[in-house]
Amino acid sequence: MASTAPFTPRPKAQFQQSPSPSPCSASTSSSWKPHKKPNFLSISTPDVPNFSQSPQLHSTSFPGALKLPSLHNPSPVLSPPIYDSTDENFPEKMEMLSNLQVIPDGFPKNLPGEETNRIFIQDPPWISSIFMKSLLFRSKSRSGVKIEFKEMERRSYYLLRRRQVKAETEAWDNKVEEYRELEREMCEKKLAPNLPYVKKLMLGWFEPLREAILKEQKTRRTKKNKAAFAPFVDALPAEKMAVIVMHKIMALMMMGGKEDRHVRVVDAAIQIGVAIEQEVRIHNFLEKTKKFQGRAKGEESEGDSSKDAALLRKRVRSLIRKNKVIEVQKLVRNEEFKSWGRDTQAKLGCCLIQLLIQTAYVQPPVTQSADSPPDVRPAFRHVFKIATKDYGQNIVRRYGVIDCDPLVLDGLDTTVKHMIIPYVPMLVPPKKWKGYDKGGYLFLPSYMMRTHGSRQQQDAVRAAPAKQLQKVYEALDTLGNTKWRVNKRILTVVESIWASGGNIAGLVDREDVPIPELLSNDLLEVKKWKWNVRKTKKINQERHSQRCDTELKLSVARKMKDEEGFYYPHNLDFRGRAYPMHPHLNHLSSDLCRGILEFSEGRPLGKSGLRWLKIHLANLYGGGIEKLSYDERLSFVDTNVAEILDSANNFHNGNCWWLKAEDPFQCLAACVNLAEALNSSSPHTVISHLPIHLDGSCNGLQHYAAIGRDSFEAAAVNLVAKDKPSDVYSEIAERVHDIMKRDSIKDPETDPNALLAKLLIGQVDRKLVKQTVMTSVYGVTFVGAREQIKRRLEEKGLITDDRLLFCAACYAAKVTLTALGELFQAARAIMGWLGDCAKIISSENQPVRWTTPLGLPVVQPYFKTKRHVIRTSLQVLALQREGNSVELRKQRTAFPPNFVHSLDGSHMMMTAIACRDAGIRFAGVHDSFWTHACDVDRMNQILRKKFVDLYSMPILENLLESFQASHPNLNFPPLPDRGNFDLEKVIESPYFFN
Repeated sequence: MASTAPFTPRPKAQFQQSPSPSPCSASTSSSWKPHKKPNFLSISTPDVPNFSQSPQLHSTSFPGALKLPSLHNPSPVLSPPIYDSTDENFPEKMEMLSNLQVIPDGFPKNLPGEETNRIFIQDPPWISSIFMKSLLFRSKSRSGVKIEFKEMERRSYYLLRRRQVKAETEAWDNKVEEYRELEREMCEKKLAPNLPYVKKLMLGWFEPLREAILKEQKTRRTKKNKAAFAPFVDALPAEKMAVIVMHKIMALMMMGGKEDRHVRVVDAAIQIGVAIEQEVRIHNFLEKTKKFQGRAKGEESEGDSSKDAALLRKRVRSLIRKNKVIEVQKLVRNEEFKSWGRDTQAKLGCCLIQLLIQTAYVQPPVTQSADSPPDVRPAFRHVFKIATKDYGQNIVRRYGVIDCDPLVLDGLDTTVKHMIIPYVPMLVPPKKWKGYDKGGYLFLPSYMMRTHGSRQQQDAVRAAPAKQLQKVYEALDTLGNTKWRVNKRILTVVESIWASGGNIAGLVDREDVPIPELLSNDLLEVKKWKWNVRKTKKINQERHSQRCDTELKLSVARKMKDEEGFYYPHNLDFRGRAYPMHPHLNHLSSDLCRGILEFSEGRPLGKSGLRWLKIHLANLYGGGIEKLSYDERLSFVDTNVAEILDSANNFHNGNCWWLKAEDPFQCLAACVNLAEALNSSSPHTVISHLPIHLDGSCNGLQHYAAIGRDSFEAAAVNLVAKDKPSDVYSEIAERVHDIMKRDSIKDPETDPNALLAKLLIGQVDRKLVKQTVMTSVYGVTFVGAREQIKRRLEEKGLITDDRLLFCAACYAAKVTLTALGELFQAARAIMGWLGDCAKIISSENQPVRWTTPLGLPVVQPYFKTKRHVIRTSLQVLALQREGNSVELRKQRTAFPPNFVHSLDGSHMMMTAIACRDAGIRFAGVHDSFWTHACDVDRMNQILRKKFVDLYSMPILENLLESFQASHPNLNFPPLPDRGNFDLEKVIESPYFFN
């Protein structure tokens, strides 16, 4: 691993910004350096010198040693805001000054070509929030200063908003301009520029593909029958379509893995069609203007479309420059926009894929003699594969795939950061949700619910009154308004490890596993060798996919690391669970992402916050420490203070204690924050940006225990106060061990499980059964449990024979599910009742419907699909559509877990709204609630109160009543028996969420 210099404080007078890493580099050498607090000032003068002529600021109260780096884009702008555009998200209250969006680190990020009237310089992000509060207090006492700061807030907001609009609307345009510039450079210098691998490939494909699309567009205008196979092929400029096709295909290949090297035609075609439709939709509003309203549809000639598109793009850019966002939004987000539909998207996608296949080539490095012709071969091929036959199936099905040459994927995982990611985090708070498709991103298509094409679910949400969904909207807005930033020190650590080859702290190894060699011609050895080769290729395929995923996450982190803050718009799955709309770098993801992210707003730790920071660190270290009492966890941290300080100060060359943690990067971030507090003369005043997590104890079973009011189950999942937390996973593991111990003494001749029990008895622990116990309340099947336990046994590595491993996993899964049934009988009874109700409803060919406690309508989207065949220019495609017949088995088995998911989603949203009202910053990951360390005690009270409020409602009674109202002719079973557990005890339980 490459060594990294220890983190040393920067001298007091040096306030020089570290140089930004090259966009092509895989790591950065910048180190974390604490700073002294400078003055916060605004320079208000009409005669500010232009930065392009004078790159240094004068007449400031900054130290004389301040050095400003030469800026790549040296024309800072903060023009007056345009008041013909309004935004409801703009903070009007001075109390919201802590969320100020201003220029980070004193260096403005501008839009080129604007006038400079005023420059505001912000303290770097490590400024004390206490100072900010005192500043706010003084500003309230002087109305002039208050107005000045309010004006500064407005200007900064509009600057960031403009950048956000450009990011959403011009991503593809910028990429087109980049390829144009590279082409000009090649022509001028007569040589290929030094580019990353993937860019070099796509630059070679760009011109031929663009010309092919241009030719197709001209043909489309002269031959009307071409519209059948290439609809909307002229809806965008050829160059933009070329860029979209290349990037979408490469993104799909990237996630497929090295050994796979192909993607289904239907998937690729639809994704390309959707991307182009979204881009066309941004410019589609011109048809709504007065200029085109008087034109009859019959008068429109097909040759007009390209002219209209050109005018459209020009008009959009003009409005964006003038910041007339509302005018654009009203037309772009108009509900009357009619989607092209899957048929059109697939046909257009297939047409463009065919052009890519015809024009994209690769050439391996020259190794042959000069006389031999160059080895130029197609980059992509269209081939057919045989679908795996089900048992007893006689019909052989074929499906088309786009296969890529091995050279295409060589080096792709190291240059994946150059791919376009459309849904990036937002620089300004998301639009408030007001409807199914009204909210979230400013221009990118945003939907409140991920329905995955379920027509009935979409109709149910659209039909729900706005007042009924008000709490849901508020909860999504609250989650979306939480401001995040990149933890630069942790990012530096990650970059250093990644550049050194990974394979540490949970990062995937950047090298492939060598393919084993055949050492013997013995038939048994050959068979074994083939099996090992297949296994090795599968491992390498998974590694390739994980490397690409890591690069995507890091590419977003690199892009956002210099931002003062950013936001994640949230939406729901059909059950009502909230998710960030950006898919890569978010707090729902892996330890890598959670370690890199932190709250943008910092708050002083306080006495309680310091305690919770220590508990949080112990939880992240894991290894059973998280199941100890709070006092024992605090004692663990105090005992390891030397290791914590060593980890914070010397992450690489020290003892690397943090690497032993279950969540190493989050653990390191906590070590850094705690070390800062312990090294301070006033630990309680240290500012913390770290989110502290409170997790439910097997949260699904907690909800079942609350519904069933069963005292025994409530105690097992910490709904009752105890001296230390109950651990249901350990209890199940102990029961499994006892069952296996009894089986192991049986006669192997009469009981084949005896040998398996002897083999497994020493491997049963909490980790082996945890995932199965956790998912049991969510409807895990025997097959699912078997695969979960099989993976845990593989990790232990004590069983190497694959057949024996499979048999052992089957036995262990059976025993684990038996132990679960013995322990949670009341939960099983409720699950059975829910399943019976679903069976009765679905037997009438109706989907199961219900409304969550927050008013969200839910329709289970399990219908039998219908095959719909369409002809494209590439092949005949069979598209799947939602049919009219429900899937009986899926409706029944999925209802219990889906219903509980809708309840835990309701609890999280209720908590989010209450935290907002209490002035607490909140983030949620299903059954894990996050806030600042100083606010944990208050959030603890709120989440318990909301849990009691939720289950003080007659949940099952309301559900049964809704079923009877919707299906009056059906007879439903009586409600299951329930106990007499007092829910108020949850308020006093310290380990309910811990």
